[in-house]
Amino acid sequence: MSFLDLDEFLIELAGAVDLVYSPVVDVKEYPENVDVCLIEGAVCNEDNLAILHKIRARTKVLISFGDCAVTGNVPAMRNQLGLDNAKNVLQCAYIENAQNNPNVPKADGIVPQLLEWVLPVHEVVHVEYYLPGCPPPADRIKAVLGQMLSGVEPKLEGANLKFG
Repeated sequence: MSFLDLDEFLIELAGAVDLVYSPVVDVKEYPENVDVCLIEGAVCNEDNLAILHKIRARTKVLISFGDCAVTGNVPAMRNQLGLDNAKNVLQCAYIENAQNNPNVPKADGIVPQLLEWVLPVHEVVHVEYYLPGCPPPADRIKAVLGQMLSGVEPKLEGANLKFG
């Protein structure tokens, strides 16, 4: 939502970048030679892990976008369940709290295999920049993207980071 709060900067951004992969773009495969990727969300399952490695291999600059990507945030709360937390989460969600047909789905493509621990992005791959916040404030997003579009090395310093 804070991305949409960029208001008229979105028009400038749309004229300066090509959006090549996103939940709002119907592209099934992450492309090669991507300049910048804003990646959100914690790494929770095998699908997250696979796409993250593909993104890192095909992207020049990776920005960990939002608290879930930066720290693990809410998804990482399951880590407090200790060993076998992935099994415990599935047991709770699909067996203990099921009202009908209690069983853990096992067919491929239904529920991705959970990782034992939820991880922030930087614990899996190298990240160049971090944009914390839930969600990151629009002014910070604009500052980082504006600096990058201007060919300036982004400086993420101070509480009131602005661009333009």
